[in-house]
Amino acid sequence: MATSPCSSSGVSSASSAGLGAEAALEIRTRSVEQTLVPLVSQITTLINHKDKPKRSDKTLQAIQRVGQAVNLAVGRFVTVGEAIANENRELKEEMSIACIEAKRAGETIAQLTDVANLDHPESDGRITIFTDKTGVVKAARLLLSSVTKVLVLADRIVIKQILASRNKVLATMEQLEKVSSFQEFVQIFSQFGNEMVEFAHLTGDRQNDLKDEKKKARMAAARAVLEKCTMMLLTASKTCLRHPDCESARLNKEGVFHRMRLALEQVIEIVTDSRPSGENEMTAISIYMSIKEFKNKVEGLRENLYFLSKENLSTMLELILEHTEDFTDSAYTSHEHRERILEQSKQAKMELEQLVSVWMQAQSQKTKDIAEDLEVAILKTCQCMNELKRELHHAATSLAADLLRYHADHVVLKALKITGVEGNLEAVAEYTCKLSEQKEQLVETCRLLRHVSGTEPLEITCIHAEDTFQVIGPQIISAAETLTLHPSSKIAKENLDVFCEAWESQLSDMSMLLKEISDVFEGRRGEKRAYLSLPRPGKHNANLKALKPVKLDTEEQAKLGKLGLELHLLTCDVDSETEKWEDQENEIVRHGQSISSMAHSMYLFTRGEGLLKTTQDLFHQAEVFATEGIKLASVLTAFSNQLEDDDKSLLLLEIDKLIPVCQQLQITAKTTVQGKNATFTKVDTCIRKTKGVMIILSQVLPLSCKLLKKYGTGNGWLRSSYPWRENRLQRNTNEDSMEGKTDAFGIKSLEHHVANLTFLESK
Repeated sequence: MATSPCSSSGVSSASSAGLGAEAALEIRTRSVEQTLVPLVSQITTLINHKDKPKRSDKTLQAIQRVGQAVNLAVGRFVTVGEAIANENRELKEEMSIACIEAKRAGETIAQLTDVANLDHPESDGRITIFTDKTGVVKAARLLLSSVTKVLVLADRIVIKQILASRNKVLATMEQLEKVSSFQEFVQIFSQFGNEMVEFAHLTGDRQNDLKDEKKKARMAAARAVLEKCTMMLLTASKTCLRHPDCESARLNKEGVFHRMRLALEQVIEIVTDSRPSGENEMTAISIYMSIKEFKNKVEGLRENLYFLSKENLSTMLELILEHTEDFTDSAYTSHEHRERILEQSKQAKMELEQLVSVWMQAQSQKTKDIAEDLEVAILKTCQCMNELKRELHHAATSLAADLLRYHADHVVLKALKITGVEGNLEAVAEYTCKLSEQKEQLVETCRLLRHVSGTEPLEITCIHAEDTFQVIGPQIISAAETLTLHPSSKIAKENLDVFCEAWESQLSDMSMLLKEISDVFEGRRGEKRAYLSLPRPGKHNANLKALKPVKLDTEEQAKLGKLGLELHLLTCDVDSETEKWEDQENEIVRHGQSISSMAHSMYLFTRGEGLLKTTQDLFHQAEVFATEGIKLASVLTAFSNQLEDDDKSLLLLEIDKLIPVCQQLQITAKTTVQGKNATFTKVDTCIRKTKGVMIILSQVLPLSCKLLKKYGTGNGWLRSSYPWRENRLQRNTNEDSMEGKTDAFGIKSLEHHVANLTFLESK
């Protein structure tokens, strides 16, 4: 039987093996996980060869090459680890111990695979990979655990950088809060802007590297708050400086600072995986998830009639029905939806009673008829819960759609701006009441959407939307009150505009959220991840006049309509191709999905929808898109090196097309333009280049899939994550299988990972 050094628990278990009483090292980022993949692959191959009875010279030499490559790579890796230890005193002791263990384990593996030992008969008592099976496994585990520990310790440097960056931002925020003159404010805010850009870059990279999708969604939400609040902080602070005795201006400013501090704290909680004062994270219960768990329990009765009690099942249903009261008690749920939800709830109780009755009989009578009755009861109960879920989904999504349509013209916001400039206190008071009502409707709708969101990341997005409406509503009111008291103040007017834009932006985000929830519910390919990193603006000028974000007008959107539609069709083609791959964790597939996701966001931009709001957002997205395309080209090139000449030339032909288009897109995205016509031309060029990349991708994916199948499972290094899932570790069984494998260990990836951390530390 083939053996893996990680056993069935994968690299994570290897991280704790050999560390004695120390707590297991948890791998939280994809970069650390992916760096370990080549090592796991090579060591697994080595161990699987120890059971082979046939030992030709070719086999022995191949084993020695792998053993030497492992030892050499670990030696270089240890050198980098030791350099990090010397530069970071707080990590020196732990890092040094892990490096020594890794070096010792690498040398042991090299010794066990030495041809001089392997060539001798076993009777002479020499210890080899064939005679000391336990020793090989022990050395492999020690190597994996020590290398993992070095990587996780090095990862702390990134966390340390983010903490240091956050501390700088907080310190500058404190100065901004206390500033009393415009000149001083200008100087400090310029510094603050640079610090926020640095923090955005560090946290954006971290967000994309996180394995946990829930944490990734929370990070995206917190960073979105920081992005929007940066401009709010600017205008709110300027308003307060201009009108220092205005109470509403002071409250407006304090609200922004408070929200930014909470967002900064949330980012640090995610990065450090901790909560203040040992608090436990309170997660609201979603009906969708509760129904899913309930159905799993019900369907589990097919396998085991005794694994839970009828009381447990009844309690679970009661909890679900209790949460449906959020819908039936809501003033915004229509009478028809309320009646249907109540009817389905009643039906669910009846179906469960029938199920429990048959279930109890099945425990005492093992007849065929009873088994059939139980199956029918299980199916009817699950069907009833599906109908309940559908009713709840329709109630929440139809309410959200109606609200978004009703508020699409932003009548209340426009009225607040007009009456504020007029200084009409009575009219402003009337419209602030209407805005408060609108806020309550939207907050309630977000709560209902959370129940039917379908996934934890979308739940978090719903909670973020709810919090945003809850906070920005009162801030718009305080900004409107300030303008009403100072109707001739340009800065007060600008401040109200900024908060109103944030409200409109959140409504647009809610529209996208609604679509994603519907996609997930209906089984379409939902949850397309757009690139959520903050934009990368230039340094703030002394006069604080940043480049004004530009949006496409209706005429420009119409011009791009056909091109956008073509791009959309290509994303559908690419998505269809990626779904054909059996291994969804393959590196080529993951890059393809990422590229397609960004192209989809750019398509939505041509329609005035989605997360890309301005042309600047689009250009930044195009730059990231091009970078991802070049990364894919690099992966494809590495893959082509494993192919025979004819197949290799086919793939290289596509790669040669891909790289120039991506480079041209990068250049276009980075080129600075001025004027409306020039900006539109740049947008048009970016979309066309993006379309060109997608055309190539739609050809590359099926070709790569075909070649991967043709060459079997020997390319395990192409897996981007979770390569240690059961039965997925490569197992080479022929003599030649280790030929050419010594270079696949990934020395560069190990060194590059840690070298990157060192580089960031020295910035």
